[in-house]
Amino acid sequence: MQMKKFKGTGVAIVTPFKNDSSIDFAALGRVINHVINGGVNYIVAMGTTGESVTLSKEEKKAIISYVVESVDNRVPIVYGIGGNNTQEVINCIRQADMEGVDGILSVAPYYNKPTQRGLFQHFKEIATCSCLPVIIYNVPGRTACNISAETCLELAHSCNNIVAVKEASGDMAQIMKIIKGKPENFGVISGDDMLTIPVIAAGGSGVISVLGNAFPAQCTELVSQSLKNNFKSAREIQFRFLEMIELLFIEGNPAGVKDMLSIMNLCHNNVRLPLVPVTRTVHSRILKAIEELNKS
Repeated sequence: MQMKKFKGTGVAIVTPFKNDSSIDFAALGRVINHVINGGVNYIVAMGTTGESVTLSKEEKKAIISYVVESVDNRVPIVYGIGGNNTQEVINCIRQADMEGVDGILSVAPYYNKPTQRGLFQHFKEIATCSCLPVIIYNVPGRTACNISAETCLELAHSCNNIVAVKEASGDMAQIMKIIKGKPENFGVISGDDMLTIPVIAAGGSGVISVLGNAFPAQCTELVSQSLKNNFKSAREIQFRFLEMIELLFIEGNPAGVKDMLSIMNLCHNNVRLPLVPVTRTVHSRILKAIEELNKS
């Protein structure tokens, strides 16, 4: 039952910043309304796309409070709480105000390079202390640490509070092993916009999207058609957005999607160091791609 809240299209929303790098709550509200009006199934706040690693504890507290108020029970909310210090992650979960929050997304520990046993113990401790369902997040391209299919399945079968994995390894063989061996009520969520269709076709439950910040209706329709096994219709949407998805990441996330949102007048094109905005060349490509999509 818990996993049903996180089926379909989730969007890892950006954290908009003003020109002085302070949080732009008005723009955050516009983005939230934009994605909900686009039909998405749930929102992920303070994930990678939300630049969570550059936010202070006070800012995170203010953001989640604002997100809960702005969403106003229209869709479920997932709160990104992760790190490479297990006890600190647990402390953050225990100290956070979870009123109005439906789940936690927790990334694999980065930099430390733990063993598979270390990864298992890390997530087991988090699941034990969390009052909310946990989605584990595997993104070895950022963490230098892959959660193997075996470790993921061990967590899925032994921790009832771990309800899904956001899989961004790009390894379809690994993803299919997880889908094959998972409990029935455990979700496998694509963490890569480009692999949404293959993951769902293999038995996955949806996507946590970056593209959905800018194009929520199209992402939602793509996922909906895929879940109905209408892959011809889903492919038509995916192929229209192939270049756009590439442009999201070519100079880093969320630099690409914030440029798109700026063109759409939803938020300023500001990121926090060490990230920087996309170059003029990429901006021109994004602008042209949006114009082409608007024509079609």
